[in-house]
Amino acid sequence: QVQLVESGGGLVQAGGSLRLSCAASGHTFSTYIMGWFRQAPGKEREFLAHINWSGSNTVYGDSVKGRFTIARDNAKNTVYLQMNSLKPEDTALYYCAARLDKSWAAYDYWGQGTQVTVSS
Repeated sequence: QVQLVESGGGLVQAGGSLRLSCAASGHTFSTYIMGWFRQAPGKEREFLAHINWSGSNTVYGDSVKGRFTIARDNAKNTVYLQMNSLKPEDTALYYCAARLDKSWAAYDYWGQGTQVTVSS
């Protein structure tokens, strides 16, 4: 089992930045692929980014490429999402998630989410 707790959300003006953190506990954090997702009211959950165990491989969703950066610190069991050039359409509940580093694995572990609100 992996427990995930997000933090760092808040209210920010358009063009501003936030850094989200996701603290993991309960299992061997470094063996998991970690991802960030978001969901806005009335919309489907959207993939933002994921990072492999070593941090050597990252993948981003099209809507955040060039603006968001995912990173992890295995010594602190924490994954981060640096969000720059924020837009009002980035307003959503942001979640981190974990899955095994296997091609067949799904994201089985999810945090409770942290709210990000971007004002225009």
